[in-house]
Amino acid sequence: MKGDVHGSLRCHVPSPLVHAHERTGAAGLRRLMPSPGQTFRELLRTEPYLFTGGVYSPLDAQIAQRVGLKSIYLSGYSMALANGWPDMGFLTQTEVARIGALVASAVEIPVIADADDGYGNALSTIRTVQEYVRSGVAGIHIEDQVFPKRCGHIAGKTIVSEAQAVGKYRAAVETRDRLNPDFVIIARTDAYGAVGGSLDEAIRRGRAYADAGADLVWPELSSPDREPAVAFARAMRESHPGTPLAFNYSSSFKWHKDPNPFTFAELGELGYKFIFITLFAAHAGMYAVWNAMEELVKDQEQAQWRLEKTKVGHPTESHHVMARVSHFQELEKRYIPGSDERIKSSAGFDEKRMH
Repeated sequence: MKGDVHGSLRCHVPSPLVHAHERTGAAGLRRLMPSPGQTFRELLRTEPYLFTGGVYSPLDAQIAQRVGLKSIYLSGYSMALANGWPDMGFLTQTEVARIGALVASAVEIPVIADADDGYGNALSTIRTVQEYVRSGVAGIHIEDQVFPKRCGHIAGKTIVSEAQAVGKYRAAVETRDRLNPDFVIIARTDAYGAVGGSLDEAIRRGRAYADAGADLVWPELSSPDREPAVAFARAMRESHPGTPLAFNYSSSFKWHKDPNPFTFAELGELGYKFIFITLFAAHAGMYAVWNAMEELVKDQEQAQWRLEKTKVGHPTESHHVMARVSHFQELEKRYIPGSDERIKSSAGFDEKRMH
C-alpha cells in the first residue's frame, strides 16, 4: 500500500463517494470502468486460478481487499451464522440480496454471492437474478437442491430433477442476458452426496448445466479426497474444455489432517479456476472473539488493556481509521457549510487527532 493510512483507505471507498466530483460524472465512470462481472471474467482469463476467503459483512470484504485478495466470496452459511441461524434456508432472497448490495458497494473488487437454490423454482430464480444484478455483485451461484436448501455438508440434502435444474439455469442465464450480459452465473450441483446421488450423476448434471449456459460449474463434494475432484474435472475437460470450474475448499473439511491435501495450484491446473474457502472470515472471527470474550470474563478491564497493546501499530488499531472517518469528514467540509470549524472546535477524532 502506498501513501499514508488514510490515503490507502480512501482509495477503497465506493467510487460514487470518491469520484462524484470528477467531470466525467457517474454515467461517464460507468462507461470508462469495467463492470464487476467484466472484472471477474478478466481475472478468470488471466490468472492461473483465482482464490478468496468467504466473508459475511462489508467490513470483512474491505479487509479482504486491503490485504490483497482480488475477489470476494459472499458466503451463505456465513451470513446465516452471523444472523444466528444454520445454513438451512432460513434467510430469504431479499435479505441476502440486501447484504450483497452492502458488500458490493463497500469494495472495488468483484463479489460472487451465494444465491442458494434461486429461492424456489425457475420463476423464483428469475427474480433472484434480477435482485442480484441490481445489487452490484459480479455474479452468483445457484445450486440444484430442493427448496428450502441446506449447506451441502449437512446430512439430508435432496436435489431436484435434472430437467428442473436445467430449466432454472436457463431462466437465470436468459434473465442475465437481458439485464447485464457480464453478470456471472455459476451452476452448482449437489448430486454427489445427496440422497440417491453419485459422481456419475454430478458429471452428467455438470455437463447439462454448462450446456444450459452456466459460466462456471461447481461440483459440491463430500470430502477432501482427491479422486472425485480429479474425476469430475477430467470429465468436464473432455466434454466442455472451455468451461471453468469452481471449487469449495470447504471449511467443513479437516484439510490439515489429510495426508495429501490439494493445493490451490493443483486445483487450478485441473481447471478449478475459482477457489474459495467458504467460511474463512467466520471461523477467523469466531476464534478471535471467543478468545477475547473469555479473557474479558476472566480478566475484566485488563483484557481491554491487553487488546489495545496487542493492536498497537496494526492496520486495525483504530476503528475510526477502519471506518474511514477522516475521508467522510473531508466530504463534510466539502459539502456542508461550517463543518471545518465545527470539527476543529470540538473534541474527538479527526485526521490530526488519531485516537
